Amino acid sequence: MLALSFPHLATDRIARRRWGLSWRSKGRPEEPPLVCSGKLNNAMRLTALDEFAEKLGLRKEQGVAEARAMYPALDVVEEDPAADRRLLEGIADWCDRYTPMVALDGKDGLFLDITGCAHLFGGESTLLRDILSRLFHMGLDARGAISSSPGLSWAVSRFGQGGVVEEEETERILMPLPVAALRLEEQSVDALRKLGLKYIGDVIHAPRAPLTRRFGPMLLLRLDQAVGREEEPISPRRPVASLSSECRLVEPIGTEEQILAVIGQVAISLKPSLEARGVGGRVFELVLFRVDGRVFRISVGASRPLREPKLVAGLFSEQLQVIYDDIDAGYGFEILRLNVLRHDPFRDAQGDFGGDRQGEISLSSFIDRVAARLGPDCLQSFQLRESHVPERAVLTVPAMESLPARRKVEQDSALPFREERPLRLFKTPEPVEVAFAEVPDGAPQIFRWRRLQHQVAKSEGPERIAMEWWIDGDDAETRDYFRIEDEAGHRFWIYRLGLFRENPNPRWFMHGVFA
Repeated sequence: MLALSFPHLATDRIARRRWGLSWRSKGRPEEPPLVCSGKLNNAMRLTALDEFAEKLGLRKEQGVAEARAMYPALDVVEEDPAADRRLLEGIADWCDRYTPMVALDGKDGLFLDITGCAHLFGGESTLLRDILSRLFHMGLDARGAISSSPGLSWAVSRFGQGGVVEEEETERILMPLPVAALRLEEQSVDALRKLGLKYIGDVIHAPRAPLTRRFGPMLLLRLDQAVGREEEPISPRRPVASLSSECRLVEPIGTEEQILAVIGQVAISLKPSLEARGVGGRVFELVLFRVDGRVFRISVGASRPLREPKLVAGLFSEQLQVIYDDIDAGYGFEILRLNVLRHDPFRDAQGDFGGDRQGEISLSSFIDRVAARLGPDCLQSFQLRESHVPERAVLTVPAMESLPARRKVEQDSALPFREERPLRLFKTPEPVEVAFAEVPDGAPQIFRWRRLQHQVAKSEGPERIAMEWWIDGDDAETRDYFRIEDEAGHRFWIYRLGLFRENPNPRWFMHGVFA
């Protein structure tokens, strides 16, 4: 577990904007100490300091007026927590080049789960040196530590010397650190100090029962997490891709043609992994790592599982034609990664001589290309759902999601197909004037609809359809449906409201017509 801390995140953000990203490697300009101020306890106080201000003896939560009295030339900038958060999230995106398991740690830290990743960078020590060196040249003061637990890495990165901590050295490294390194609340830290328990070594071997009674269970929990007796998982800020493949380039690239060429190569290397699992990708994500640390993410979806590199690259080609102008390549991209965020079983099926299978593939390809260019919601289709009420039996969904559902319905022979339903339903049922009915609960014999009078020749029904039991109010009306045919051979689907409530004058509505 790698823990990174950024003790001067706010002031580094301002310095990067003023003096450039590489200001640390070039040297700090001769300017006054830089601090940030914010309102704390109804007073303006210092919330962040750079290294020069710390060397002068200034401290956090010190009053701004007092600090200015000590150093009149002090450069005070109003704090911007939102901008600091964006910078931290940008650093977390940049850290994806080392591991996809990156989590935020408060306002100024990150956790990286590098299990199984360190050997790709020459080992844990080499990885730590590489990431700290790159962050330094990006104008950020970063401190890091690697150990077997998040608590120990956090403590060593913020209160120790950093580096790689071996498992057998855990207690030796922890004992000289202050109790604040256990991530306790400030009240607990103050209470421990008042009792003379200032260092972790003072409590690590102390009787546990008195400590629990005096300070609660959190002290021992944090201690066990730091030592490694208790597991402490981290929650990645982004979903981890099921499959991933990347290309690290010797020379950065920036043109659309170059990006598409590399995507095709990466998709080729991803195909064997998809075949080994018997799946195809449904949602792909392209991650572009720019030289200066900025990261761009582009996602595309498919209406059917895909493996072919040409088809995957084609989706990104459509997407890049739309958004490439909004992507600032800068000095170029040095890493391109292709993630599979969602996959489904891949079934190979041979079409018949009529070409039905080819027609389905062509339709899927058309939907994928249009969705990649115009967005996943640009094409809508209908999908069945469980409801007896006709207008609630279908709903509109993106066409990319409707094709898999349609295949499932076709494969499931147990689903009934009701031929007695009309092919066309009106969006809003239209009123019908019924002039005559043989019996009170029977079908009409003469009715008027759209200014035309119809004489009923045949009828079937009634079929009573009710809303779901949990729906109350006017929407819970129960309907009696009739299928009727007039003397001209036109077939209608009408329903009646009101008779089952002992209403002598029920209302009639036209809901659909048969072909």
